[in-house]
Amino acid sequence: MAKAPRVTIQDVAALSGLSICTVSRALRQLPNVSEAAQQKVADAATKLGYKASSAASRLAGGSTGAVAIIAPTATAWFFAQAVEAAEEVFADSGYDTVLISLRNKASVQRRLFGDLAGLSQRVDGVLLLNIALSAAEIAALAGSGLAVASVGMRNVPWDNVGIDNEDAAWRATSHLLGLGHWDLAILADRSPEEGSVTTGRDRHRGFERALAEQHLIVDPDLVMDAGSSIEGGRRAMTELIENRRMPSAVFAGCDETAFGALMALRDLGLSAPKNVSIIGIDDHQMSWFLGLTTMAQPVADQGAFAANLLIEGLQRPGHLNAPSHHELDTKLIERKSTRRRR
Repeated sequence: MAKAPRVTIQDVAALSGLSICTVSRALRQLPNVSEAAQQKVADAATKLGYKASSAASRLAGGSTGAVAIIAPTATAWFFAQAVEAAEEVFADSGYDTVLISLRNKASVQRRLFGDLAGLSQRVDGVLLLNIALSAAEIAALAGSGLAVASVGMRNVPWDNVGIDNEDAAWRATSHLLGLGHWDLAILADRSPEEGSVTTGRDRHRGFERALAEQHLIVDPDLVMDAGSSIEGGRRAMTELIENRRMPSAVFAGCDETAFGALMALRDLGLSAPKNVSIIGIDDHQMSWFLGLTTMAQPVADQGAFAANLLIEGLQRPGHLNAPSHHELDTKLIERKSTRRRR
């Protein structure tokens, strides 16, 4: 007889029509959740048979009462948002949190994953945020005895939460094409060809697919490695304009890269969308202020959802459910940085 699929907090959120963060707070009867929202969550949870972790079993699966959140850097907006949401979920369930930043240094990552026995003495579980792991590091972590969950990873033997990066990039690029822009540049991170994090590669693939569907080819002169930072976007956009050529529109791999591109335009006496249309991915808090068109992704919900999955793993060690990959939706937010080509 087939085993019934596991009911997750995402299922409750989908049925109630609320965000995962709100559902998580409602299930734990925390403040700042309206009575109407509390009732929606309670009804959905009852219908689905979902039960939030009880206080009596919160630390049943561990010995330290602590979990580690590991991020490539603690300063980037995406990671700050995901960390804050995850920390709230862990705190609500009685877990202390250890935040570990790899500081974007390979040496720090090698040292950390080379001593998982030491890490397991400090924490019971690990939440990874877009950490590109080698096959050896994945195997070592899977065999470490630590409960693991992640955000933004692929092909890993633990629960993961993310978005469809290729689809988000395809939709962003298709939006520019639909506005009549055929001369497109991409400013994005160039992820390594191998690894468990494929964000940059998937977004490049989505960009290329959108162009190919319109029988267009990618101009290599308009493909810029901008990383995923404001400064990277500024440098890449400046190089594009001064030493290559001005495109009709730009797809930036994340909002912070787009902010850098907007800065470069300003420094050169240009602007968006007058001289070039620009679109990003994220819906950073500053995107509204700067009028940036973007593909919004639910960053906090990804952190909260993955934290809930990790807690489930801690409380049910050795459970037989296969690891699952959960994709959350993205949404186009049109603002002032894009317009129809004239």
